[in-house]
Amino acid sequence: MRGGAGALPVPGGLALGVVLLLVLAVLPSRAAGVNVTAALAAFPSFADFARLLESSPVAGELAARSSLTLLAVPNNNLPRSPSAFAAASGADIADVLRYHVLLEYLSPSDLARLPASGKLVTTLFQTTGRAPSDLGAVNLTVGGNSTVVVRSPAPFPGSSATVLGAVTAVPYNLSVLAVGDLIVPSGLDVAASDSRPAAGVNITHVLADARGFNVAASMLEASGVADEFTADERGAGITVFVPTDDAFADLPATDRLQSLPADRKATVLRFHVLHSYYPLGSLESIVNPVQPTLATERFEAGQFTLNITRVNGSVAIDTGIVQASITRTVFDQNPVAVFAVSKVLLPKEMFGRGGADSDVMAPPPDAMAPDAAENVRTPPTRLSSPPALRGGADSESSSALSTARAVNWWCIRLVLLNLHLLLLPLV
Repeated sequence: MRGGAGALPVPGGLALGVVLLLVLAVLPSRAAGVNVTAALAAFPSFADFARLLESSPVAGELAARSSLTLLAVPNNNLPRSPSAFAAASGADIADVLRYHVLLEYLSPSDLARLPASGKLVTTLFQTTGRAPSDLGAVNLTVGGNSTVVVRSPAPFPGSSATVLGAVTAVPYNLSVLAVGDLIVPSGLDVAASDSRPAAGVNITHVLADARGFNVAASMLEASGVADEFTADERGAGITVFVPTDDAFADLPATDRLQSLPADRKATVLRFHVLHSYYPLGSLESIVNPVQPTLATERFEAGQFTLNITRVNGSVAIDTGIVQASITRTVFDQNPVAVFAVSKVLLPKEMFGRGGADSDVMAPPPDAMAPDAAENVRTPPTRLSSPPALRGGADSESSSALSTARAVNWWCIRLVLLNLHLLLLPLV
């Protein structure tokens, strides 16, 4: 490098290191699990609550999850003996702690936007299978003086606590909120097994218990599609997007969903299911936005897919003609995740330009000829692992990856230009 009077030499290795650090700063990172004890270590006033987590299996369970909200109780607000306090209510302290883990990232601004009717949020306790109905969830409501109250959704009086404020956060991964009391879930069934049922998860029973999904549960039961889920759970698992009763009520009369023949109605139901288990954190950090559904497997690859992205802090689902969002977690226990969605997901292949009688619904000739199908190699449509752990091979994801690479290279060029301008006075 040429130097003038007073110029300082800049080692090439140092400049390269600066460039690499700046490049890494603009590259996307992969969501990691949650280390709650490390997050609480900087706050001595929550040391007792942190020790409770460390002494239970809950801390380890959270290490494999992301996009959570932890309701932490300050030392001065904890009972003298939390375990005895939980036992007096017929609960195990580990389940009480699980009840303080919300399976959704909630920031103070999210709490400020709570609707007047409140917000139902699923907790880690719901995933154990020991919570009757939806009593493994908490209801967040706005009380007097704009305070947020956390309570059981049970119709009878139960445990509750007031949110005292935000403690710390790792954006979109972990939010820690202080609450004034230890919250005990209602209607505990302490005799229930902690293991996953060997027969699999009955989705229609889950929906019946969760309330607000009567239409979807009836359609699944009548169509027989729910019976297909048990076999699918044994593989990579399933993720089910379930429209609420209000979503069905909001359907335009022109869509004629309920008047479709049974086979086409079953296709719409399969269109709401991904053939892999994705907890909410994986959906929020999804790598391949275009995902095949169970309906894709009965037609050509690339048809009946869902585009899943993160928009304004929520998971958005685009069918090509309908844009919906996940409103809450209904059930999340590996290998099954069930999410409520704001709209009925109508496939463009059936409700697009050709309407409900579109010819796209006809399976390809090869699919109707078993002998020929055995000799034709078709692209796989099933996923074997969550999107955060692998990449896809469809043209849409390749295009998205190319776009991301182009953006990253432009960022690198800008970094190099800025570095050049910084070093220019030294030349």
